[in-house]
Amino acid sequence: MTPLADLITRRIAKTGPMTLADYMTDCLLHPAHGYYATRDPLGRQGDFTTAPEISQMFGELLGLCLAQSWLDQGAPDTFTLAEPGPGRGTLMADIWRATAGVPGFHAAAQIHLIEASPVLREVQGEALRGLPVTWADTVEALPEDRPLFLIANEFFDALPIRQFQRDGNGWREVVVALNEGALTLALTEPTPLADLQHRLADTEDGYIVETRAAATPLMAAINRRIARQGGAAVIIDYGDWRSHGDTFQALEDHAFADPLANPGNADLTAHVDFEALRHAAPDLTASALMPQGALLAALGIEARAARLAERLTGAALENHVKAFERLTQPQEMGTLFKALALVAPGSPLPPGFAPHVSPATPAPATPAPDAPTPDEPRS
Repeated sequence: MTPLADLITRRIAKTGPMTLADYMTDCLLHPAHGYYATRDPLGRQGDFTTAPEISQMFGELLGLCLAQSWLDQGAPDTFTLAEPGPGRGTLMADIWRATAGVPGFHAAAQIHLIEASPVLREVQGEALRGLPVTWADTVEALPEDRPLFLIANEFFDALPIRQFQRDGNGWREVVVALNEGALTLALTEPTPLADLQHRLADTEDGYIVETRAAATPLMAAINRRIARQGGAAVIIDYGDWRSHGDTFQALEDHAFADPLANPGNADLTAHVDFEALRHAAPDLTASALMPQGALLAALGIEARAARLAERLTGAALENHVKAFERLTQPQEMGTLFKALALVAPGSPLPPGFAPHVSPATPAPATPAPDAPTPDEPRS
């Protein structure tokens, strides 16, 4: 039993079952034993790998996408360039390098990283040494007096969720409880929930719906800043337009694990409900929800990959090709990961993004979670 498992077990024994949201918060952010508070989770020595760590192409193309959006909005002379959950700082480093040739962009940009982990802040500081970086604990702490250009890659998936299982016209919440002293999942008694009334139309008995209340104030903060001052938000994560079934999962040593087995020692995530994110930013114009592979293709990843390949041979070339496939192919990250852009009304969407068209209501389904963590090295 991990130290955090002992603390959680004693808490449940004293106060009763806890929501998945409370469990995830403790597991990820407990100041002494939380997963993100105590380690660098990325790369081969960690538990998962994100797109910026796979290839520089990801950050380069998205950096130029944001820079063009800045130009399209009149190149404001001061703006916030923000990234919540910036990992090792790799994505922002690639963005900064790729935009060095955009006149005025660096002079106008003030980098703000939203990061709670002291371990990762130190790593980010090394990766971005010499750059105009400010750290903040929350999105709400970002400046409100200037345009905001924000990129969030694999940020919202780690925010805590709650799960509800349909039972007739009511819902039973999935909670973490004790069974003979061991952590287990259990269900509360069914009750009607006004916030899930709309999901009665596309679900059946036994169907799981996930909600992510922690995302709402973050999106509201983004909404307010961009609506008033301009800018753009680009959100990339694994998920879909609407919550579909049980996607709560743990990753440990680059493999799926039991989410209740080692509290504090595994990354806990769930798929992102992009519909909910969009509804939490009602004053902004949204793009269509695009598969990551399609967005990168629209931004020119094939040409960039070919250019980089000209200088590579042997194992380096092989790894480069694998990285390209990981980022773009449907059986890899190409369709599992989605991208959404948000801008102020009247502003053009960032390059590569198509206008939003309301999707048809999906049929009930419960897909198995997919691994979002390819392990190939960067090119």
